Amino acid sequence: MNAHAATPASARIDDPALLTLTQAAAAIRSGRLSSREATLACLARIEIAQPRLNAFISIEAEAALKAADAADAALARGDVKGPLHGVPLAHKDMYYDAGHVVTCGSKVRRDWVAPLTATALQRLKDAGTVRLGALHMVEFAFGPTGHNPHYGPARNAWNPDHVTGGSSSGSGTAVAARLTYAALGSDTGGSIRLPAHFCGISGLKTTVGLISRAGAMPLSQSLDTVGPMARTVEDCALLAGLMAGADPADPTCADRPVPDYLAATAQPLAGRVIGIPTRFYVDDLDADVAEALDEAIVTFARAGARLVPVDLPDQSRLSAASTVILLSEAAAFHAEGLARRPQDYGDQVRARIENGFVLPAVTYLEALRWRGPALAAHLEAIKGLDAVLAPGAPMPAPTLAETDLGGAPNAEAMIQRLTRFTRPVNYLGLPAVSIPAGFTKTGLPVGLQLMGKPFDEATLLALGAAFQRETDFHTKMPELP
Repeated sequence: MNAHAATPASARIDDPALLTLTQAAAAIRSGRLSSREATLACLARIEIAQPRLNAFISIEAEAALKAADAADAALARGDVKGPLHGVPLAHKDMYYDAGHVVTCGSKVRRDWVAPLTATALQRLKDAGTVRLGALHMVEFAFGPTGHNPHYGPARNAWNPDHVTGGSSSGSGTAVAARLTYAALGSDTGGSIRLPAHFCGISGLKTTVGLISRAGAMPLSQSLDTVGPMARTVEDCALLAGLMAGADPADPTCADRPVPDYLAATAQPLAGRVIGIPTRFYVDDLDADVAEALDEAIVTFARAGARLVPVDLPDQSRLSAASTVILLSEAAAFHAEGLARRPQDYGDQVRARIENGFVLPAVTYLEALRWRGPALAAHLEAIKGLDAVLAPGAPMPAPTLAETDLGGAPNAEAMIQRLTRFTRPVNYLGLPAVSIPAGFTKTGLPVGLQLMGKPFDEATLLALGAAFQRETDFHTKMPELP
């Protein structure tokens, strides 16, 4: 299960599930592939992998095939719904979908039927997608590993003894195993970037306000972001372009023109300037992660980018402030639920939420107040840079046993280490793109993140796509049992 094998482009048409999102969408629109064929291919892999990976909370095979047949019939009439016409997808089970049970990974909402559809999800539906089911997630999106006491842990497709990363656990492992062409995740403290790092896929943590959060389960209203997880940066760009834009249902969503993110992915690296942190993100790295970073620096330079050292403001303070905001806002959101049904929350999530109740309001307000000055100082430090390159986490995926708070003595310390490199970006509200950048000697993926400036996703996507033209890490996939 650890072994990885390249999937040459020439072989991908043999199994439709192995196409990228962009390739599958083009093949369906051109008539070279039917939506039913693509859906059947995904369902076949799901049937094999689900018992081992626990990537899905619900699988809706019959409904998916019915929707695929309808998409094929519409295409035959010349009725193309959008750029993702007939493409089967599954998403993290926190995006409300009217008439569907949306569990949010919890017992509390095990039977809760959504009364409306999330704007981000609706925009993908309007683009023509077919629903495969709902993907596993950490309970209420509150955890970085993939453990879940109600639905069992999601398991890493590269080695099922290891975590997927959280909280977009099912999204990470399902995309890696080619069970879905892409998936929505969310990122409040690293929940897109950690699974991308641990599962060897691409992911885009968007600027706060780029994509509407209406109809997406809230965790922390100051930090929550919606974003895509896919096999390539190009796929992430396609999805981001379809979802971004103003939304009357979400007043925090920015009313600004949406760039052509897909076109941006074709831009060269020549002339780009990338900062390499002199501290924090390069401290206490496992050897395999340090090696991946060093090799990526060489790759970017060889392709024409200029790499320069950058001394960032104290990132530990940003991480601490992010934690204060997250705990406080999560406690406020769950106060009523905990008062009514405390027994239905998992022990770990309940304990984390309860930590928020003891934080003074002054501490929370100070964390909010400092956000503006901290962002100004950060932007001053990166002036003249297109992005900052850093690891997504200081280590590859640990095992499920090592991160089990109920059984491993050092689990809490390890979990704190996992999120060390992700929380500063959340606090500042900045975008970051995750890219696969190598493998450990035991075959586990290693990822990097490119961190950028507010609403400059186009630059990050251009850099990430250029890196993927120079490397083949994103083409490798785990073997199914």
